[in-house]
Amino acid sequence: MTAFNAAWYPLIAATAIVLAACQPAEGPVERAGKAVDQAAQKAGDQIEKAGDKVKDAVEDAKK
Repeated sequence: MTAFNAAWYPLIAATAIVLAACQPAEGPVERAGKAVDQAAQKAGDQIEKAGDKVKDAVEDAKK
């Protein structure tokens, strides 16, 4: 490894750190999107529970 190549590693690392630190704060649209995702997940969970109850009721009715 030459001295020229070795000098690039700290520069690349510093650039990566600076770019990672410059991430913009989460805005209202991102927060709203996360809220919608969570609501959809909860709704899906409730639908799955309801489906399981219906399935159990059908199985009990067959007995």
